[in-house]
Amino acid sequence: MIDQQIEIPTNDGHTTTFITHPERGGPFPVIIFYMDAPGIRAELRDMARRLGTSGYYVMLPNLYYRAGVMELGPVQADPESPERKRMYELMNSINIPLIMDDTRALLAYAGTQSPAHTNLVGTVGYCMSGRYAINAATHFPDRVKAAASIYGTHLATDQPDSPHLAAKTTKAELYFACAEIDAYAPMEIIEKVKYGVAGANAEVEIYPGTHHGFAFPKRPVYHRDAAERHWERLLALYRRNLS
Repeated sequence: MIDQQIEIPTNDGHTTTFITHPERGGPFPVIIFYMDAPGIRAELRDMARRLGTSGYYVMLPNLYYRAGVMELGPVQADPESPERKRMYELMNSINIPLIMDDTRALLAYAGTQSPAHTNLVGTVGYCMSGRYAINAATHFPDRVKAAASIYGTHLATDQPDSPHLAAKTTKAELYFACAEIDAYAPMEIIEKVKYGVAGANAEVEIYPGTHHGFAFPKRPVYHRDAAERHWERLLALYRRNLS
């Protein structure tokens, strides 16, 4: 495997992006891995590597670069802690238009790299970034063939770019992995997503007995069986659409 950390130019500066891909056998389909709210950390880099070893050119961009922040470090569980308040500030400082602009820059960079096949693109987003992964499929329909939201938030809003409406504007296959117990994406929201994607090339799957964050090995709510199932679903999604 080849790992790199690259400063990729955007309209608002440079996003520090971790890139990993196999050493031989390319060009490889591109996977854009959108971080969750706690930001870039070793845990996410390891997950990116796991994707990369399956034969993908994986890009993990820092979405907080506009605030001059790279790694937040440990975030306390207490919602009133300074660390958690800072995380919420950062999370609320970005939105779909900004991240789609960043995605355009990521794809432009990948287009200059011989190991990357930028006509075959998949996306995945966790927590706050589930909506970004799904929106990438609607903003770049000629490139993004598969998009996955893993316990994503803000999945059903009253805005035209709401993820639950995405199936109407993309041919990409969409996958929504949802925790059974999730204050950030309660069942009434998931039902709206199910209704919105009904009849489309999409799946909404509830993971029984899980909580928000179940796929992250370092979280207290980590659920090994569910996490492995999410990897199985994710890799199968990409195999079907990125070959």
